[in-house]
Amino acid sequence: MSIKPRILLLSAYDAASHKRWREQLIALLPEYHWHTLILAPRYFQWRIRGNPLSWLNEPCLQEPWDLVIATSMVDLATLRGLHPQLANTPCLLYMHENQFAFPVSNQQQGRVEPQMVNLYGAVAADSVVFNSAWNRDSFLKGASEFLGKMPDAVPEGLIERLRLKSRVLPVPIEDYLFVDNPEPLNRACPHLLWNHRWEYDKAPDRLLGFLARLENRQQPYRLSLVGEGFRNHPKSFDQIATRFSHRLENWGFLESRAEYDRLLRKADIVLSTALHDFQGLSMLEAMASGCVPLAPDRLAYREYVPDSCRYESHEQDAGAEAEAAISCLQRILEKPPSQCRPDPWKASVLAEQYRLLFGELIRACPD
Repeated sequence: MSIKPRILLLSAYDAASHKRWREQLIALLPEYHWHTLILAPRYFQWRIRGNPLSWLNEPCLQEPWDLVIATSMVDLATLRGLHPQLANTPCLLYMHENQFAFPVSNQQQGRVEPQMVNLYGAVAADSVVFNSAWNRDSFLKGASEFLGKMPDAVPEGLIERLRLKSRVLPVPIEDYLFVDNPEPLNRACPHLLWNHRWEYDKAPDRLLGFLARLENRQQPYRLSLVGEGFRNHPKSFDQIATRFSHRLENWGFLESRAEYDRLLRKADIVLSTALHDFQGLSMLEAMASGCVPLAPDRLAYREYVPDSCRYESHEQDAGAEAEAAISCLQRILEKPPSQCRPDPWKASVLAEQYRLLFGELIRACPD
């Protein structure tokens, strides 16, 4: 009987998207023996610098593994230094996000420490995998600019070496979400869906501006505004709830996954106003379920949202961007796109790419 290759998966800040991805991998690739170490997604500064200490006495780090997979919050360089037996174990760093491109709120300080963790981890890894090309490119650009500010003794060729061992492999979208024959777009009164985290980087203030202009155009529409909310969410959400209550179909976080999936199939257009999105799982899920996307021409959206469904990006002029979004919506309603399904992001397609990558890394390991 053959012995399954052993994979240790480390998630140092096991947020919702990180948890989803690791559970997907384990389900998609049962031919491996999996073991996971996770830390709860809280106390960010302690997590990103302290995870090697939190795991210092973990017995499994003394065991032999065929492959170690670490998320971008893992201080992989320190971890390999504290556990020398990992030096000859192939290590893959999976970048759900990168700290060079992560937006900083007014309440946050500089992010030099988290950026260094990302950079050292990428240097220490045998392979660096990003969930989008935009994530990869913004990491390499940010790391290059960061090193360019250093006074001396910066190693030559580092960014190019990182580029050569980097590749793009998205978080998969579950096959069951893909709809073969979606309902026709309701052009007379479209159901708009905004399904993102209720935080400042998703730009709810821009959503507010878009809706105000849409109201002035006397365009009939229905609105579902759902997503993970927080105690101190931006005030724009309260203003939307008050001013556009007559348009609302759904509001707030949907506890039931089945209920959320039904909403994805019922909505006509999925809308993003985000200033930051490393992959855009909520957009991809809605598109797989039959929604037509409406997104700014920036970030990872350029990789899967059709040109006709992307509106001009004006990061420094929210008013101009709202007008561009209105114009794009009108074009979509006049002539809906024929196909928006993100089939290359389907789990059954990406599973084989993950399988090939893991096999390649394991075979490259010296005995």
